[in-house]
Amino acid sequence: MSKELSMPAENKMGVMPINKLLLSMSLPMVISMLVQALYNIVDSMFVAQISENALTAVSLAFPAQNLMIAIATGTGVGINALLSRSLGEKNFTKANKVAHNGVFLAFVSYLLFAGLGLFFSRQFFLWQTDIMEIVEYGTSYLFVCCLFSFGIFFQLTFEKLLQSTGKTFYTMITQLVGAIINIILDPILIFGYFGFPQMGVAGAAAATVFGQMVAAMLAIYFNIRKNEEIQLRWRQFWPEFSIIKQIYAIGIPSIIMASIGSAMTFGMNKILIAFSSTATAVFGVYFKLQSFVFMPVFGLNNGMVPIISYNFGARNRERMVETIRLSVFYAMGMMFIGLLVFWICPAALLRIFDASPYMLEIGVPALRIISISFLCAGFSIVSSSVCQSLGHGFLSLSVSVIRQLLVLLPSAYFFAHFSLNAVWWSFPLAELFAVTLCAIFLRHIYKKEIYPLGQPTTRQAKRDMAI
Repeated sequence: MSKELSMPAENKMGVMPINKLLLSMSLPMVISMLVQALYNIVDSMFVAQISENALTAVSLAFPAQNLMIAIATGTGVGINALLSRSLGEKNFTKANKVAHNGVFLAFVSYLLFAGLGLFFSRQFFLWQTDIMEIVEYGTSYLFVCCLFSFGIFFQLTFEKLLQSTGKTFYTMITQLVGAIINIILDPILIFGYFGFPQMGVAGAAAATVFGQMVAAMLAIYFNIRKNEEIQLRWRQFWPEFSIIKQIYAIGIPSIIMASIGSAMTFGMNKILIAFSSTATAVFGVYFKLQSFVFMPVFGLNNGMVPIISYNFGARNRERMVETIRLSVFYAMGMMFIGLLVFWICPAALLRIFDASPYMLEIGVPALRIISISFLCAGFSIVSSSVCQSLGHGFLSLSVSVIRQLLVLLPSAYFFAHFSLNAVWWSFPLAELFAVTLCAIFLRHIYKKEIYPLGQPTTRQAKRDMAI
């Protein structure tokens, strides 16, 4: 029997009530993202017990790690959107081709970063600092992360295949298992418990990559056994460049956006280390802590994108608009809660990382000032993802470039001439620019892509007037 005949008539993304659908697809991702954020914090918490220089080294490694994740997730965004759209169009043959080419791209990406880690890990840290203890700690950490990065590339790719067909529950399992393994192994490998060698900072990296490898194997298993809408066949893992081009047409803007985040972090580290290595450590700690706020929103987005793409392929405007509206509401709610936490107990958050008195002195105002940007960030994140899911990644890319490279970094460099506290104000300033652009672009996308799909009901027409 052919693939087309064996497929169900309609995926749940086309028929389930939107609020129930969005929550059912997003909540597993939100939970798994929270656990991901937890293991990021646990990782740094144990590293901080080695020394502040060790914590600084891990913070300086973040841009390189983020670049790996950028390529994996950006390619995944292209896979997710294209595959979901193909399913909405009932083009199951193309959906299978997207899946196979996505896995091929994951393998090529791993080879690239394994080579970079093997030859350039040490040089990466020498570009940022001349403190040799930080260089040694960072080199050992980044070398392990890059050489064994096949775990993160295959994990994220096969999770995107599951998300594309609405099976986010299984991605929750893979991410939970990977994160829990990481959390358990962190102290064991860092400090050498239960007869294991004491690996120090390299142990934190080893715990991370081992958790990713286990999660990748689980994701592969779930796709083979549970994802009936995609049929993976090893003999079909051969590149088809027309499909790869379509994947990257959506994914490259996302890759560049996340890569710009790496460039921004690298630049901020250079600005902050001129004040002190502790200032750089504070910035690294902020990134770990803010992941508790941003990661759930990214989980919401992971549930939203396939719904938007599927219903765009099915030409269902009403479901698309309702999905966007609810996503913005939930994202802004989560961001507001994060803002309250950062303002009420910043010192307690910093003490998780064995913060010294000086670290508390500069860290408390830093967390409070930067978190003001949370008020706008929820809307910006959802709007950018809507643009990407409908093939307008350039709009999202332009927002990211303007926010991080044209506003945030130059303003941080300018404010650095006054004081360290002034530097932190560059974050709320940049977010104001971003949210303004996102509002303009979302309205443009609605008029160009969503409105022409068809006439909505009278009730929906009234709701649409708010966009």
